[in-house]
Amino acid sequence: MDKNQFLANFADQFDDTDASEITMSTEFHELDEWSSLTGMGVIALAKTEYGKAITGAELKACVTVEDVFNLINNK
Repeated sequence: MDKNQFLANFADQFDDTDASEITMSTEFHELDEWSSLTGMGVIALAKTEYGKAITGAELKACVTVEDVFNLINNK
């Protein structure tokens, strides 16, 4: 799984946040736009783009975008 492509896909889940504001070290729960709906989008992204199932609890335990990348990559 390519980190840059994952980062672009992750940033696409946010409509109002500029993609340049989101890096692998971004604490995504702190973004103003983060919500349960965005979280569902990330869970759907993991399934559709990468064929990996992650749970809401697993996503909630992640702090940074890189944590989400590692979660999906290690499934």
